[in-house]
Amino acid sequence: MNIPTIEVGILSSTSVHFKLNGRFRCTTSGEIVTGEGLASLAGDASFVLHTGDKRQTVDDFVMIEPLNEDDSHFELSHVIIGVQFHWEREETQRFKGKLKIYVENGMLTAVNILSLEDYLLSVISSEMSAMSSLELLKAHSVISRSWLLAQIEKGRQLKDGSYKTLIRNEEGYIRWYDREDHSRFDVCADDHCQRYQGITKVSSKQVYEALKATVGETLLYKGAVCDARFYKCCGGITEKFENVWEPVNHPYLTKVTDNPVVPEGFDTDLTKEENARKWILSNPSAFCNTHDKTVLSQVLNDYDQETQDFYRWEVRLAQAEIKDLLSRKVGIDVGDVLDLIPVERGVSGRLIRLKIVGSEQTIVIGKELEIRKALSESHLYSSAFVTEKVFTSGQAASSSIPASFVLRGAGWGHGVGLCQIGAAIMGDSGYSYQDILMHYFPGAELKKIY
Repeated sequence: MNIPTIEVGILSSTSVHFKLNGRFRCTTSGEIVTGEGLASLAGDASFVLHTGDKRQTVDDFVMIEPLNEDDSHFELSHVIIGVQFHWEREETQRFKGKLKIYVENGMLTAVNILSLEDYLLSVISSEMSAMSSLELLKAHSVISRSWLLAQIEKGRQLKDGSYKTLIRNEEGYIRWYDREDHSRFDVCADDHCQRYQGITKVSSKQVYEALKATVGETLLYKGAVCDARFYKCCGGITEKFENVWEPVNHPYLTKVTDNPVVPEGFDTDLTKEENARKWILSNPSAFCNTHDKTVLSQVLNDYDQETQDFYRWEVRLAQAEIKDLLSRKVGIDVGDVLDLIPVERGVSGRLIRLKIVGSEQTIVIGKELEIRKALSESHLYSSAFVTEKVFTSGQAASSSIPASFVLRGAGWGHGVGLCQIGAAIMGDSGYSYQDILMHYFPGAELKKIY
C-alpha cells in the first residue's frame, strides 16, 4: 500500500484570501501564478478567481498546485479555529501541497490536498505541543493515522446513505455528531475531526522522529483499521464508543480505568447514579489527574492552557441563561427549567440521556455532545456532571423555580479512546508508546500497513 493522499477542508466562506509563496499552476487556465489571490462568489455555482492581474470565472472548482512542493507553500487568511468552543479565534495559516477551491450551497470551501504523512506532521504539532515526550508523539502518530483511515472508510458509508445520526421518539431525541458534515473532503481541520493547522505550528525534532519511527503503523482489530478516538482528559475512566456515537460496539473502545490500579473506596460502575455522583464529586487518582505544569505545557497548546480545571470543574447557570441556551443552541423551549435529571449514564459517568423538566414541557435529549451544546455557550467540558438546584433566599424548594443550577463535572472531551493528558503522564513516567496504546485500546494490535 502506498502512502494515501487526503483532502482536508480548511475553511468555508463567501470569499477565500490566499497567498502563494513559490510557483503554482492554476489547472483551469494552465497559467503559472504566485503572490496574492482572491476567490469570491459570482453565483450559485461559480466564483471569480483573482491571481496577480488575472481574473477568471470558475465553474465548480479550481485546483492550484505547486510546481515544486519542497520549496512552496500557500497561506490562507481568516481561518477560524476552535469553532464554537471557548478558545475560538481567527488565524492566518500556511500549508504544503495543493489548494482546491469549490463552490457549494452558496459558500466557497478551501481544501488542502496532501499526503497522509505530511498531514500527520501538522496534526501532531497542532493537537499538542511539538515538545511533548517522544513516546506520546509516537502514540499520537499511530492513533491519528488510524483514525483518519477509519474516517475515509466511514465516508464511503455516508455516500451510500447507510449512516444515520438522529433517533427520535416520544420522549425527545438522541443525536450524535461525527462525519455527516463532510461529503466532498475526507476530514475538516478543526476539533470536529482533529486539529490540522498546516505548517503554521512549529514542528520539532521529536515530531519528525516520532513519525519516522512509526510510519505506516496503524491500530487494527480483527484485521480492520481501528476508529482510534482521542480527547483531552477522561476524568478517571474512559467511555464506550457506542455511548457517544452510533450504536456500534468496538471492543477496543471500552471502559478503561486511567490508573494502574482501581482507586480504593469507589464502586466504579458509574452507570449507577449514586456511584457516578460520588466519583464526580471526589478526586480519585488517575494518570490524567495532574497539575504538573511541565507536562501539561508539553501536551496543551497556548489556547488549551487557558483551561485550568479539567479533571474536575464547576459551572453555574442562571435560570434566564439556561432557558436562553436551550432555545438558541438546540431549539428547545420548555418554559422555566425546573430540573435536570440524569436518565442514562455511560461507563465513565458521562450522561447519554438527560431529562429537562420544564414548566411547559419535559424532554429527553442526548447524546453527550448534544447535552454539552445545550448547556453552554460553547460546549461543556464533558457530559460527566451532577447538578444542584439553587434557590434564592426565602424560596421553598418544593414549589419554586430554581434561580440557578450548579453543574459539577469531570473530564474534558468525549472520553472515548486515548486520554491525551493521561497519555502524556504515562510517556513522562517511562511507559513506551506501545504501552500507552494498549492501555487505551485494549485488544487492538499494532501493525505496519505501508
